[in-house]
Amino acid sequence: MDDPHKTHMSPLSSGGILPALRGVWDLVRTIVIAGVLAIGVRTVLFEPFNIPSGSMIPTLQVGDYLWVAKYSYGYSHFSLPWSPDLFSGRIFESVPHRGDVAVFRFTRDTSIDYIKRIVGLPGDRVQVRGGELYLNDVLVPRVGKGDYVAVDEHRTRMEGQRFQETLPGSAGAPPVEHDILKLTNEGFQNDTPVYVVPPGYFFAMGDNRDDSADSRFMGDDPEDLGFVPMENLIGQAKWIFLSLDARYPVWEFWMWPAEIRWNRLFMGVR
Repeated sequence: MDDPHKTHMSPLSSGGILPALRGVWDLVRTIVIAGVLAIGVRTVLFEPFNIPSGSMIPTLQVGDYLWVAKYSYGYSHFSLPWSPDLFSGRIFESVPHRGDVAVFRFTRDTSIDYIKRIVGLPGDRVQVRGGELYLNDVLVPRVGKGDYVAVDEHRTRMEGQRFQETLPGSAGAPPVEHDILKLTNEGFQNDTPVYVVPPGYFFAMGDNRDDSADSRFMGDDPEDLGFVPMENLIGQAKWIFLSLDARYPVWEFWMWPAEIRWNRLFMGVR
């Protein structure tokens, strides 16, 4: 006969199901908290981007992975995951500087991210004459650095000249020295009209000056960028944290170490 004074425990309190449920709940809570923190960091602080094209060679190579500072220019609805149209304009807005390498949304399809160098700010006069850049009717100085060979996203070999260009500073910032690649002095991109940047916009160009769809192109072509609204800014490119050459098929995993450009890891973007 059972002892009438013995305490009977139900299965829920016997050390089986409830602790297991608590364990599952703790796991779910940890995942949710980690997800919220990751989304918060990605929205407010840093977001990773990769470089799919050669428009920013030699500064950025195809296969570079970099951190973009989301706080650099303030926040628009494009700063949020999935870009919900919750508000217009920018919160904590900060105007970019000439020479910044910035990520922004493409003017004709805001689901696409672009990365270019900002060369013109509101009120600036921008023109390319004979393959050389003029800002506010003054030639932007550049110094030759010799021959340069690059490979674009199609594995096409490009041979040109590398120059160090010095963009004038803005808002008290010092001049910005950076490298560009010139392949030719022919074509529309090398002899443009004068562009006057309107209020609330900026003028962007690729460092690969003859293989970049940038603000020099303002026609009806769906690939033309034109002036870029400040609202489209995502952030400023800061550091390269990984760079892959991608010469081999992805399934050849034994070649992965050879694909890493070790000398580009943790490089600052300037």
